[in-house]
Amino acid sequence: MKIIHTTKAPKAIGPYSQAIYAGNTLYLSGQLPIDPKTGETPKTVGEQTLKALENLQAIVLEAGLKITDIVKCTVLMKDLHFFSEMNDVYASFFGSHKPARVAYEVARLPKDVLVEIDAIAVKTNG
Repeated sequence: MKIIHTTKAPKAIGPYSQAIYAGNTLYLSGQLPIDPKTGETPKTVGEQTLKALENLQAIVLEAGLKITDIVKCTVLMKDLHFFSEMNDVYASFFGSHKPARVAYEVARLPKDVLVEIDAIAVKTNG
């Protein structure tokens, strides 16, 4: 196992790693939509979705993988009424790559953000 850390994504706010590489699988912790340079959080669900995905991407790249190596995402949302806004940004970010995904509405997220996203990526020989 190898711990993955980058300053291009927010540091963990608890006793966990940004990601763990085990074999050829990268397990990414949930990423909040926090700008790692400023500590600021965007306001809208769409902006928060993009920032959380950018944070995931920074960790994936640090591990030597590509965004297309992501095979599964979990999206946690404060309010599923904004699902289509999240989904539009998510679809635009991944383009033709379509990882498996699940989305849940939750009562509360850390730092009172609106969106948190985690992922699993797999390095293939291709």
